[in-house]
Amino acid sequence: MKTIKLIKSTLLALSVVAMTASCSDFLDVNDNPNDPSISTPGLTLPVAQTDFAALNARTMTYVGQFFIYNWATPSNWSANQEFPRYNITTTFNTAIFETSYAVIFKNLTYIENYEDATGAIDFSSYKVIAKTIKGFQYQYLVDIYGDIPYTEANLRGANTTPKYDDAETVYKQVIDELTAAAELALNLPENAEDPGSQDVIFGGDMVKWAQFANSIKLRMLVRLSNTGQDAYIKGEIAKINANNAGYITEDVAANPGYSDNAEKQNPFYGYFRNPSTNSQTDRGDYTVATDFTINYLTGTADLRRQRLYAPAATGGAYKGVYQSTLLPGTGFTSNDLSKVGPGLLKSHAQDQNIMLVAECLLLQAEAVQRGYIAAGSAEALYYEAIEASFTTLGVTDAVVAAQTYYAQPLPNVSWASSPNKFQAISTQKWIALNGTSSIELWVEYTRTGFPVGLPIPAESGGVRPVRLLYPASEIARNSANVPTLTNQDAFTKAPFWK
Repeated sequence: MKTIKLIKSTLLALSVVAMTASCSDFLDVNDNPNDPSISTPGLTLPVAQTDFAALNARTMTYVGQFFIYNWATPSNWSANQEFPRYNITTTFNTAIFETSYAVIFKNLTYIENYEDATGAIDFSSYKVIAKTIKGFQYQYLVDIYGDIPYTEANLRGANTTPKYDDAETVYKQVIDELTAAAELALNLPENAEDPGSQDVIFGGDMVKWAQFANSIKLRMLVRLSNTGQDAYIKGEIAKINANNAGYITEDVAANPGYSDNAEKQNPFYGYFRNPSTNSQTDRGDYTVATDFTINYLTGTADLRRQRLYAPAATGGAYKGVYQSTLLPGTGFTSNDLSKVGPGLLKSHAQDQNIMLVAECLLLQAEAVQRGYIAAGSAEALYYEAIEASFTTLGVTDAVVAAQTYYAQPLPNVSWASSPNKFQAISTQKWIALNGTSSIELWVEYTRTGFPVGLPIPAESGGVRPVRLLYPASEIARNSANVPTLTNQDAFTKAPFWK
């Protein structure tokens, strides 16, 4: 994946991010979002993309990793206590909702609405990008919250209390928007502006944006597999086939020019390592592997273990621990346990992955297995996905190592040895997305129940969350429209597609 560096105008955009993307002016009724005085799509786009990548890299990945039981907290830290207790309240990780609307959607809506006053320049390529990123993020908001503001959202001063739309209706409207985005990407007007390096994800490559839109859409369609809407799903996949762009063929990643400086590091890397010194942050010390995940990877001779996790500082073994706030001290401190590994923490300048090609291949494998996609081999796609995962994580001789791994006659490793193909696909997704797009793993577990045997923390009450609650800030400012939920609803009110 090539790294796309920011040009001077992008650096200017980042310097004015407080003016273009701060939460404080979310409800500012004095600004006209369609007639800004300080920005253009070229300046705003990298800001929106960088914020989007950071939210997915940090808050969304961290929540996903704990809810899918990949990470735990050692005995010498009291951090993260809300996770093993599943203390889901209106103040729990509210940034997923708030940053999406107040920051990311604000800038993307500005891009979508922007028109050149002279009419000489067409910004359709920017609109493609905005629609696609919105589609990605709206999908997760529905998956995580259910009903959300959509048709009246992002109007700022024109409507500061938007209505909440039905979750399934939003899903299908987003699918339509992704269809339109892919079509527009492949049929731009002749005077369409090329975003070039202002696009810090694909460098303005519209074919890749069409492929990304198709891939997000496929994820959403597969998510609907339990809803009895096979005819609808097949019809929408036929539209993907008709545009001939296909699906992503490389990891989708952002890089606005991450560097070894304060607040300029790759956002995931910066969660765990300090700039300049490369020393461990507190979070880097109190984020460790779970016993279940380490034992599973060890038991299947999976070399991805040494890339997803680091050997313990004391003793050098790969060791995890159960999620709990009541751990004994001896043998369970941060130095006794495996922390986040070198395949995830490569450098301060590493690309920030958004959607892995391994995930997309597994989605295609499931779609073929379910009969949604007529062409192709589910088995071949499954094996290609495992090879892609080994490659992304930087396993030595990745393809050969992957082939040796899946040649083992083990269920959920070898296709032939897996009686439940959907379980095999989901289990491999659980491994491939560990530490990357991990919110997807929690959502997928809600849909499929895989991987089997996933523990639940003793302090949690024995039930895993299936959604988050709307933020207290949103309830306060939009009380007439926010659906009423109880804390118990976080465990019982599953997404509509469940």
